Amino acid sequence: MSKHRIVLEPGSADRHYWRDLWTYRGLFGFLAWRDILVRYKQTAIGIAWSVLRPLLTLGTMAFLGWLFESQVPGDVPRLLLVAAATLPWTFFSTAFSEASNSLISNSNLLTKVYFPRMIVPASTIIVCLIDFVIALALVLALMVIYRFVPDARLLLLPAFLLLALVAALGSGLLIAALNVKYRDFRYIVPFIVQFGLYVSPVAFTSSDIRDSARIPDAVKWLYELNPMVGVIDGFRWCLLGGRTELHAQGFLLSGAVSVLLLLIGILYFRKTERGFADVI
Repeated sequence: MSKHRIVLEPGSADRHYWRDLWTYRGLFGFLAWRDILVRYKQTAIGIAWSVLRPLLTLGTMAFLGWLFESQVPGDVPRLLLVAAATLPWTFFSTAFSEASNSLISNSNLLTKVYFPRMIVPASTIIVCLIDFVIALALVLALMVIYRFVPDARLLLLPAFLLLALVAALGSGLLIAALNVKYRDFRYIVPFIVQFGLYVSPVAFTSSDIRDSARIPDAVKWLYELNPMVGVIDGFRWCLLGGRTELHAQGFLLSGAVSVLLLLIGILYFRKTERGFADVI
């Protein structure tokens, strides 16, 4: 009787990687559910951190915006203006950080069995989406308090959330793959997040940058390459009923960079994925 040996290795020619992603969807759900259960385990206030973190960011950014006298549309409360920006930024920063460190955190799983490794960083996004829903409820509560009613633009909010997801997943895949080989990136990720917060329109508006005569045009152009500029401007435009500007050039540049990050992240991840188990 003949014996057949089956070798399972990622990216081999006789396997269908993208079909495998669907085949292993149960593992995707399991990893996401596991992360939800253990995320705030053994913390004093538990899931309340998903409310406290955006609140702390909101309070800090609102104070900085007031301190530096950033522009605020006449009938929009500053707190609400900052809340509309804090919502996508918190989602992006958390998703990016979690995805970047996901492979290292699951190193024991990567060395035991074959499955499409892209499932690991992608599953972390689901947990961040749950935090996003909680933070969105907080923003909507603020809108009720201020008696601020959005218009039909609110229906376009999922499109900008998708753009934030694309940027987070693309950059997360890239850094996660780099993090396996170069462990220095675990220290670089917090710096990227902190720097990104300062150069994204959270405490200020994009009009502060575009209307400033002191800022060179080259710097304004670089600012619009930030993938979160289009997302944050879009969230404010949707939630605040168009009272803030959605700059077409900035949105298109940010969107293009987000898509480019996703393509680069996928390509580099797939290129290096075969060696994860050997290096990690």
